[in-house]
Amino acid sequence: MAEEIKKLSSIEVENRNKKKEFRNLFFIALAGLVCFFGIWELIVRLGLIELRYLNPPSMVVSTFFRKLVDPTPEGSTIPQHFWASFRLALCGFIIAVIIGIPLGWIMGYYKTANRLIRPLFEIMRPIPPIAWIPISILWLGIGYKAKAFIIFVSAFVPCVINAYTGMTMTSQTLIDVSKTCGASKWQVFKTVCIPSSLPMVFTSLKISLGNAWSALVAAEMLAATRGLGYMIQQGRNFVRSDIIICGMLVIGISGALMSAGLSFIEKKATPWRTQK
Repeated sequence: MAEEIKKLSSIEVENRNKKKEFRNLFFIALAGLVCFFGIWELIVRLGLIELRYLNPPSMVVSTFFRKLVDPTPEGSTIPQHFWASFRLALCGFIIAVIIGIPLGWIMGYYKTANRLIRPLFEIMRPIPPIAWIPISILWLGIGYKAKAFIIFVSAFVPCVINAYTGMTMTSQTLIDVSKTCGASKWQVFKTVCIPSSLPMVFTSLKISLGNAWSALVAAEMLAATRGLGYMIQQGRNFVRSDIIICGMLVIGISGALMSAGLSFIEKKATPWRTQK
């Protein structure tokens, strides 16, 4: 009984320490943000940087709230831009995940497939997504498909690499034990190797998602009429740094929130990683 009470009290102390550490980190992060935006505001207000080059945070915030309902000057509100970009990024990202992760698993588990596919993949891997724009226009025109293809290319490579790495990192001991118990090669692949590779797969999802959002500006250069990348391009044309920064912030915050959502799903899908 005394041992159970001691164990419960140690758990309470540990939880209390974690909450205290979280509060400290939160206030440190908040202080950093306040200092950064305060210095930014001060530099612009003192005239050290001209308004045509950089607007202060207060003006950016004002523009953000106004653009929630006002489509001027580029013709769409922030929610409309976000929805157009979100559909585009999600389409390219999902296709990359559907093709890239299974391909990485197959390359990592089957040596013949790895020898067959890897040389071609290694040639394509260094090519930057923006270099695919001219050929995507030839193949798919300048519409939605071409833009989704650019995002697919940017998200595809991390999916393959991390799924492949996760598969090759599977413990050989687990594989040998499974075979000893009579598991077939397919059963070992399905029940041992795939679960073992999930941490690396979720890492690939986060990287690919970031790449997909990063490729938005390049993708929406292809005759777009709406989207966060288009909003940034039009902000440049109108010499409106507040619109440019608003678009950048929406992309950054959206990507961060989606990455946090993937981290939450990862904890649920791989509970053994957090168990001690």
